[in-house]
Amino acid sequence: MLKKFSLMMLVGASGLSAGLCPATAFERSYPVASSAAYPVQPTPTRVAYAERSNMGGGFIEFLFGDERAQPRDYQAQPSYERRPVYPPSPEQMMPGPAPQQMMYRQDDRLEAARPGFDPRYEKQLVEYHGKERPGTIVVDTPNKFLYLVQVGGTAMRYGIGVGRPGFTWSGVKSITAKKEWPSWTPPAEMLRRRPDLPRFMEGGPENPLGARAMYLGSTLYRIHGSNEPWTIGTNVSSGCIRMRNEDVIDLYGRVNVGARVVVI
Repeated sequence: MLKKFSLMMLVGASGLSAGLCPATAFERSYPVASSAAYPVQPTPTRVAYAERSNMGGGFIEFLFGDERAQPRDYQAQPSYERRPVYPPSPEQMMPGPAPQQMMYRQDDRLEAARPGFDPRYEKQLVEYHGKERPGTIVVDTPNKFLYLVQVGGTAMRYGIGVGRPGFTWSGVKSITAKKEWPSWTPPAEMLRRRPDLPRFMEGGPENPLGARAMYLGSTLYRIHGSNEPWTIGTNVSSGCIRMRNEDVIDLYGRVNVGARVVVI
């Protein structure tokens, strides 16, 4: 009886040792337990990896190894498995309003920083003692005023913006065309200076020619409006005479094609 029991123990031990044989190459490459066979795993699946050698490999690796609990070193991971690390943006580091709100606040500050319209350049009726006859436009470039000569020794005076240094001019022209909300095609000379400008812009509130334009002779110069009233009273243009939109609309209704324009 004792011999029979010893024989059974030997058979059992040999069967156990056969069950603990080293994993094949295929088994080392894939999880031992199939996820299809066990769709819900209450505990982490322990997987043996061939590259681990510090725990003895084989069955001991399977018992004590845990891929999720002990991730591989970042530098040992292949480059395609590494997640890029980006520094935090200024918005993430600084508490405060959302970026869109910050943009609006910045725009408000920029708007507040712009100089207001100088009341000296408000439209007004003034005395005129010059020699030009009524209906003539006189552009006083140095003082940034445009006069429309009236009867009775008066003139309607408007504030204007004129050419930057090197772009001012003088002479006598006439109004050859009038347009409401004109389109704008920058001339080649301007595009060479400012290649970022559009090649064509439809008329409208964003158009730099403003609400009205009166074309002077056969030149590229115009008396036109502007949506930047803070530039009135400055040397800002490329030779055109700019006015506030409300002022150029008023002047546009008072003059006709053929009117004389004297620029001094």
